Amino acid sequence: MKSLIEDIRACTICALHLDAGPRPIVQFSQTSRIIIIGQAPGARVHQSGIPWDDASGERLREWTGLTPDIFYNPARIALVPMGFCYPGTGTSGDLPPRPECAPLWHDRVMAVLPPDRLTLLVGSYAQGRYLTSARKQSTADNVRGYAAFGPSLFPLPHPSWRSTAWMRKNPWFEAEVLPVLRQQIVRSLS
Repeated sequence: MKSLIEDIRACTICALHLDAGPRPIVQFSQTSRIIIIGQAPGARVHQSGIPWDDASGERLREWTGLTPDIFYNPARIALVPMGFCYPGTGTSGDLPPRPECAPLWHDRVMAVLPPDRLTLLVGSYAQGRYLTSARKQSTADNVRGYAAFGPSLFPLPHPSWRSTAWMRKNPWFEAEVLPVLRQQIVRSLS
C-alpha cells in the first residue's frame, strides 16, 4: 500500500494539461473505514498539499461532524478525489477533474480499503462514476434520495461557496440528510 501511495504522488500522466504542474493529493490506508471521494484539489489545496484545506473542507467537516484530527487521520478517513491534481481555473471556477485519474488509480485504491466502508460521494463527478442505475437526474435528487444507494454509498453536494444558496433552496438537506449522514459516520467509526 505504501508503494501505491508513493506511485500516486509521483504521477505525472497529465502534467502537460496542468498549468500549476502535477501535485497529486490523496490520503488513505488499509484501515480507512470512511472514504470521501470529492472533485479535485483547488488552488489553496495545491499550495498546501493538504486535502480539503480550504473553505469547502471546513464546510464538509461541519456537515460530517468530523474534527480535523479524525478527518486527517488516514487510518480512519480516506480522501480520494476524482482528479488528484489541481486542474486549473476556467471561465466559471475550477476546471473539471482530469479524466485520467479515476480510471488509472481508483480501482487500485478501492482494492486496499476495507470492504465494509462508508463512501461519501461529494459532487456530481463522484456520483457520476459510482452511483448505479438508481442514479437520479440531478445531484439534488441523488442527495435527497440517499437511502436508495444503501448504507455504503452516501451522495452529497459539493461543499463549495455555491452550496450556500443551494442549501437555502433545499432546507431538507440540513434537516433530514445531515443527521442521518452523521449517524452513519459515527457507526462507521465505531
